[in-house]
Amino acid sequence: MNAVPEIKDISRPSRALSDGLAKIGTATLSSELSRQLGIRDPQIRGPRPLVKGRTIAGPALTLQCMPKREDLYNESEYEDPETQLHRHVLYPTQPGDVVVVDARGDLASGIFGEMMLTFFAGRGGAGVVIDGCIRDSAEAAKLDIGVWVKGVTPNYHAQTNIIPFAVNVPIACANVLVIPGDIIVADDDGVVVVPIGLAPKLLAIAGEHVEWEEFARMRLAQGGDLRKYYPLSAEGEAEYREWRKTQR
Repeated sequence: MNAVPEIKDISRPSRALSDGLAKIGTATLSSELSRQLGIRDPQIRGPRPLVKGRTIAGPALTLQCMPKREDLYNESEYEDPETQLHRHVLYPTQPGDVVVVDARGDLASGIFGEMMLTFFAGRGGAGVVIDGCIRDSAEAAKLDIGVWVKGVTPNYHAQTNIIPFAVNVPIACANVLVIPGDIIVADDDGVVVVPIGLAPKLLAIAGEHVEWEEFARMRLAQGGDLRKYYPLSAEGEAEYREWRKTQR
């Protein structure tokens, strides 16, 4: 892999759209994507937060990895750096972007290390989601970005079984389709892919879901009947509608 192909940038949604989805969280977004919008299973399974308590949402920059074949790629860590495509997925980074890597679930190669992630954080990146590993995890945990990974390793990105193969193409991250520019939302519950064409409608639907859950939570904390308030019965919904008027 001596020549670097032209890397296309992505089309980004408004920051307000991503921020709105982040406030709702993955649990509600996943259920509403399934119940209301027909996306049965939007979760990227496997990656877990390196540091808990972070929530991110932003458009996906994608990196596809493939099984290593030495006639195509047999370079050392620092040999001819610009031919190494894991660098090129970071170059287009804009504030709020999320890098998503199909690393084939590999637990032996660290896709990024401290220096690469420091560059990404300095460009304003929100976080990375990797179906695989990073290295330098202790230093990575100190950066002001979210990191969701399957594990950590001391090995560099192409040391063992996989190689970076393509940038900003559709990928299957943990067997979930991610199109460049889709909105990725990640928190302590996991990672959800929001198809960009469904994002505005999802925000409206899920926003109302959050509102009635707030009301239901309040009533349940006051000793209310679970059968009435979760999910809302007809009687509970009528009460919620009246409560909602007073809140506005």
